Amino acid sequence: MATKAITNPIMFVTQVPTPGGDRFATRLSAFANHLPGMGAAPRGGDLMIRYPDGTLRNLTREAGFGGTGFQGANSIAVREPTVHWSGTRAIFSMLVGSPVGRYDAVTSKWQLYEVTGLGQGQTATITKVPHQPTAYNNVSPLYTSDDLVLFTSDSPRRGEAHLYPNLDEYESNPTITGIFRLDPASGDLTILNHAPSGAYTPTIDSYGRVIFTRWDHLQRDQQQDAAISQGANYNPFNYASEAANAASVGLVHDTFPESRAQNGSNYTTSPTYGRIWGYTSNLFTPWEMNQDGTAELTLNHIGRQELTFDYIPASFVDDPSLRGVSNQSLFANRKYIRMDAGIMHIRESRTQPGTYFGVYAREFLQGSANELVKFNGAPNLNAEQMVVSDAAASGSGRYRTPLPLTSGDLVASHTSLGVDAFNSAAQPELRLKRLDTNATGLYVPGSNLTPGISTNVSWWGATGMVEYSGALWELDPVEVVSRTRPPVTGAPAVEAPEQAILDAEGVSATALRNWLRQNDLALIVTRNQTSRDRNDKQQPFNLRVPGGVSKTGDGGRVYDIAHYQIVQGNLVRAYQSFNRGRRIVAQPMTVPANANPSNPAGPAGSVKIAADGSTAAFVPANRALSWQTVDPDGEPIVRERVWVTMQPGEIRTCAGCHGENAVNQAGQSSPANQPQALRDLIRHWKQTSGGNSVRRNGSAPLQPAG
Repeated sequence: MATKAITNPIMFVTQVPTPGGDRFATRLSAFANHLPGMGAAPRGGDLMIRYPDGTLRNLTREAGFGGTGFQGANSIAVREPTVHWSGTRAIFSMLVGSPVGRYDAVTSKWQLYEVTGLGQGQTATITKVPHQPTAYNNVSPLYTSDDLVLFTSDSPRRGEAHLYPNLDEYESNPTITGIFRLDPASGDLTILNHAPSGAYTPTIDSYGRVIFTRWDHLQRDQQQDAAISQGANYNPFNYASEAANAASVGLVHDTFPESRAQNGSNYTTSPTYGRIWGYTSNLFTPWEMNQDGTAELTLNHIGRQELTFDYIPASFVDDPSLRGVSNQSLFANRKYIRMDAGIMHIRESRTQPGTYFGVYAREFLQGSANELVKFNGAPNLNAEQMVVSDAAASGSGRYRTPLPLTSGDLVASHTSLGVDAFNSAAQPELRLKRLDTNATGLYVPGSNLTPGISTNVSWWGATGMVEYSGALWELDPVEVVSRTRPPVTGAPAVEAPEQAILDAEGVSATALRNWLRQNDLALIVTRNQTSRDRNDKQQPFNLRVPGGVSKTGDGGRVYDIAHYQIVQGNLVRAYQSFNRGRRIVAQPMTVPANANPSNPAGPAGSVKIAADGSTAAFVPANRALSWQTVDPDGEPIVRERVWVTMQPGEIRTCAGCHGENAVNQAGQSSPANQPQALRDLIRHWKQTSGGNSVRRNGSAPLQPAG
């Protein structure tokens, strides 16, 4: 069945193919795709626009950037344009400059630019976006609903040059730090989510949510553990802190999460709970957050149990009630998303709000191009109702960066070459194609959008002069058309049970938020740590607070939980073999002295679990956090499996530990109790200098710890 004609201009970029395809850390890679080196992002591509009559314009050349032949000081590479809501301008990322001599270093960085003059007969003008971090790589830009700019960057969280580059949790390779928000007029810049292994290709959907792919890789350092046992010693060591003058303290082994499987064994042993299975994680997961960075979570709270089905083994090997296999009768999805892969390049349908297209691809060697998929994900949809399904016919080739059009049709980059194409000397052809549908309604490649764009370029590479003559890749299509601005999304109101406590204690939520902002803190509340989603039984789910509430499911051992320990991602791991960059290590959180009630019986960075199962804590903002519940002796029981970032002033409530999608392990709905731990925390806060000052003056910062 033929598609309708494309009636709006399509903006896209061309890219000189990377030598050898996508072996590792190149422009098309699933991760570490932001690097500016000549092997990662050869210069010679451009920003292009195609009009409905088939006419092509080279916008960058028209504005005085780029060229063919030798790629020197004026050379460029271009990526990821996003069109403004008005349809009259676009923001994109561009590299300018490359080595002019054989041994010259690459000094240019991906930076944000804006282009105007997009109509036929107009003149293209390109200007650099002001106030962006100029020393770092800034990619994947987009406009917010109120005309600020979101983008991903490898800038350190607070711009600390001595921590650069941040290294991912897998290969300790340079990574994107997270999604940043910039006001180009004032220069106000903040990190919205601190993603230790990277966040990719954000977009804003029709509901105002920022939707993005995040690499969830929270695990211990394999360069510390398994790599050493396999004879690859990277000489890891820790710094005492993130401070510029911090001293080396030698190797301090990670303590969170569980140990990795290593030395030929799949588990470690606890004297209390027996064998503990080695834990690794590697999934590219759909995430969402508000446009101010609040309420960050996996899209509609979808979890591994609804996506990967059977990857993570039971944490305590000797507890037969635990299982690493999902009960598939409890959720609708049947598309298995394997670990070491995930859903990338997510974009919402223009004609069916809440339906999203993406690419299901592996982490290596596929150029993040593979199966075209679609899934439902409207904000009112329960994760158990979400379904990922094939969108393209089997054997129809491999797809990248799908673009849903206002007509309801689809455009994508496509190659007919097989799975090994990006791991060979052959260069896969990536052409923009309008997709058709077959008799069963699945997409198949249709006609090319261009007659093919070729170039002849040369540049200085690591081993000498490199030449390329041939077709360019056609990537990152966007439709040039005006769109309705989505609503501006921000911090939600305090939920009713928590608001009732604030009211009873005479505390204004506004004053509390202001105090949190002044102290760079957020407040997290869990109503009942013993309540868990019915299908998340990889970790203990028969839980009891000594002397308090309990929740049990299918029988088996009952575990006592007494403390809630919060860990933060500190950039303190380095490697003598690398001599650059820092990797995240999970360490007990640090907050100003006396911010939280003292908990001498618990481990560092912990608060007590109240008798009703609730917890409440002031936590660091704008930094990756995770947590675990521990028994009365401090031994971990249930661990969080991802990093989450809170914004300054954010008040965040979770009903249970891994909150219930439908019901908990006891068949009950989400807890709605007024959490006693929050009441205790607010009373403590009112008695401290911070709380007293708020009542007197409206806000006051705490003194730092130590």
